[in-house]
Amino acid sequence: MKMQITRIIRYTIHELHEPVRDVLPIILVAVIFQALVLRQPFEDIKSLSAGILLTIAGLFFFLKGLNLGVFPLGENLAYQFVRRGNLYYTLLFGFVITFSAVIAEPAVAAIALKAEIASGGKIEGFSLRIAMASAAGLAVALGIVRSTLGHPIHIYLIPGYILIIIATFLSPKEIIALAYDAGGVTTSTITVPLVTAIGIGLASSIRGRNPLVEGFGLVGFAVMLPILFVIGYGIFAYYSADDARTAVYASSMINSAETTKEIQTFTPKSIINDFILTIRDILPLAGAILFFQLFVLRQAVPNAARVVTGFLLVLAGLYIFIQGLKLGLFPLGKSMAYHLTASDSLYWIYIFSFLIGFACTIAEPAIIAVSLKVQDVSDGTIGSWKLRLVIALGVATGITFGAHRIISGDPIYIYIIAGYLTVMAITLISPRYIIPIAYDTGGATTSTVTVPLVTALGIGLATNIPGRDPFADGFGLIAFASIFPLITVMGYGVLSNYLIKRRQK
Repeated sequence: MKMQITRIIRYTIHELHEPVRDVLPIILVAVIFQALVLRQPFEDIKSLSAGILLTIAGLFFFLKGLNLGVFPLGENLAYQFVRRGNLYYTLLFGFVITFSAVIAEPAVAAIALKAEIASGGKIEGFSLRIAMASAAGLAVALGIVRSTLGHPIHIYLIPGYILIIIATFLSPKEIIALAYDAGGVTTSTITVPLVTAIGIGLASSIRGRNPLVEGFGLVGFAVMLPILFVIGYGIFAYYSADDARTAVYASSMINSAETTKEIQTFTPKSIINDFILTIRDILPLAGAILFFQLFVLRQAVPNAARVVTGFLLVLAGLYIFIQGLKLGLFPLGKSMAYHLTASDSLYWIYIFSFLIGFACTIAEPAIIAVSLKVQDVSDGTIGSWKLRLVIALGVATGITFGAHRIISGDPIYIYIIAGYLTVMAITLISPRYIIPIAYDTGGATTSTVTVPLVTALGIGLATNIPGRDPFADGFGLIAFASIFPLITVMGYGVLSNYLIKRRQK
């Protein structure tokens, strides 16, 4: 009995090692800045401790559920469609699954609501969500065509980003930051794991396809097209509007104390409501998967008990994870961002922007899911932890540049266009295997952890700096967090390729 308990304890410690390691950077950044920079005690150490424990537990269950149910089922569905040779159903499957996931993403709903308020009603929130979900669905369908034909991914993405640059100059300035952020929020915790599984399953099922080269890239497509769709929607909405309503009301709302000092209350009603919302986020995906499995393929779900257990673990893990963030890390992060931006020390703002961007990326569930899949498909050649460090470096650099853009008051398109031109240039010299991985990781960076904390930082900066508009200037950090990882990941591939060739010589 004693030996059995010892084994259970050892197993638990071993399994919790990775979630603890993932959350630890955020804790360290918070503790260091709270103690050494702000020099203030933690407002509620009990809530913070409970939130950290819940975050670790949620991450543990979420990852277990992905490996147990979501990844195997998504890959099996893709394999079945390819085996039947019906491209039409494969494209329909990719579109419906992605549309269902994006329309339910909490981040998509939040950004659509803010856009409606800030535009004075010129942009209708639900229509914007439909446009973003449709764009992401079409993007994944286009990615499936690319994987099926075996085309290099850059022949699709480079022309797409050239179109984005051209469209940026035609777009109203009020819509630019929103459009670039839209590309990031469409690919979040719910969407990324399943879309990745579909891509890997598709490439693994087609003879002559390399899962590492053709299997990744669907998330990258799902980032690009929503930017174009939102720019197009914004141009139509602003230039066809009958009145001249502005975003004064939205700015006053964003400037209010509720935005910078949000207090999270936990009651039985709020806990139940949050759980219902989490179910709502997962339900469209589960329904779409069951429909294709039972009524299109007309097959029973393979390893049904295992798959159901996996989805339940994903549901429970996502719910516990979000509750942990709300209870501990979100209030702490928002409070720190508010106090830092209210001070006159730009030096500490830049350091905080870099460190919080790095720490958030390390703990991001979507990034963990993609990096684990890359490690699996590459047979360990590309390590999960090493890849996440490279991605985190890109996000941290991007958020630092984004913070500088808000502080200086420079137009966002100058930085974004320069970033995309750099991405296109480095794409042309990167090894083929790293390009789709880079574009996927760029989309997965802006998810459950990163979006709320980074948005709080941007709005805090724009609120406390004279002459800045919280809507026009406060948004856009998500776009910076999506672009710079493309550069660091492809740069990592170029450097690795160079070192390999040098050793061979």
